This record gives sequence, C-alpha cells and structure tokens, in this order.
Amino acid sequence: MLIERPPLLYRLFYPDAVFLAPGEKKVAYLTFDDGPIPEATPWVLDVLDSYRVKATFFMVGDNVRKYPYLYEEVIKRGHKVGNHTMHHLQGLKVTTEEYLSDIAIAADYIKSRLFRPPHGFIGLSQAKRVARDYRLVMYDLITRDYSRRLTSQEVFENVRKYTRNGSIIVFHDSIKSMPRLKDALPRSIEWLQSQGYELAMLDKLEKY
Repeated sequence: MLIERPPLLYRLFYPDAVFLAPGEKKVAYLTFDDGPIPEATPWVLDVLDSYRVKATFFMVGDNVRKYPYLYEEVIKRGHKVGNHTMHHLQGLKVTTEEYLSDIAIAADYIKSRLFRPPHGFIGLSQAKRVARDYRLVMYDLITRDYSRRLTSQEVFENVRKYTRNGSIIVFHDSIKSMPRLKDALPRSIEWLQSQGYELAMLDKLEKY
C-alpha cells in the first residue's frame, strides 16, 4: 500500500501538489506517464476511444521530440497533456537548476501548465520552484503496471482496491507496461464505469 497509495506523511511534504481531486459525483482521473511512443500510445488512444473516455498524458519531452505526430494525435483526440521533464529526470539526483532547465526544455515541446515529477521524486525546494509556474500533479493510486513482478490481474486488483472518489490513477504508455496494460486497462475502465465513476481529465487543474 505504501507504493500504490502514497502515505499521508509523503503528501504532507508537498502541500502545493494535487494527489486527490474529489468531486460531488464519483470521479476518477486516468493518467498515463512516460510516452508518447509508437509501441504503446496509439493502442492506449484506441482503447480510450472505444470506451469514450478522456485522460491526461504526462509526456517526456524527448519522446515528443522524436514522435511529434503522437503528441498531436493525443491532442486531436481530445485528451490533456502534461510535462514530465525532457529526459525523465529524478529530481533528487540533480540540482534544482538542472531540474528546472530540463522542465523548461520540455515545455518547448509540451504546451501545458501541468507537471508531474518522474517516479514522484522531487526535492522540496524543487517542488516549491515548480509550483510557481505549474500545477504540480502527483497521484492517489499508482497501478504498478510497469512492474514485471505483477500480473495484469494484480494491476487490475490495485485499481479495484485503492480507487476512491477523486483518485488520480497512474498507468504508463510504455513498452515495459504493455504486457500488463493490454489486459488491465480495459478491465479497469469497465470496472470503474460499472461502479459509477465518471472518468475525467485534469483540465480544471491547469494553472495559467
């Protein structure tokens, strides 16, 4: 549970970050990290279209540089995008200036004021600086679809066990996640809809 749902103490370290966004209706937010890539993103888009669901894609700038047509396709299909740094940097491994510079380079490719730190790792001073210009978006549930130690059933069970009103849910449109995502994503969407969840984008969180 410490991985799938960030503990309260962790959340308190980042008062400017959004972990949960509850609404008057039951609502959950599907988000996808680390794309766009041709091996995963088009399939994810087709699945979302088939269920008439919109999501938010936190993109790595270097992937957008390499596959600009996928970035445009995500927007064309009505989804939201967010900045996930240029090179998937972990904030705790670089200086604040290096981190901010990498985000700024990514911003040349990704037109969004939403930002999510890779792996959820970001220094406290970095978080304060980022929050001046971006809405810092964390998550309430990480599905762990990237983990080779989990089966697609276990990824789906994480969604069933931890989703609540306002949950920001993390999947990944990545090669590493696809073996589990292909089964877990459609099942998760079907279950969420059967439980009365409205699946929404994070467009109302964007900071201008």
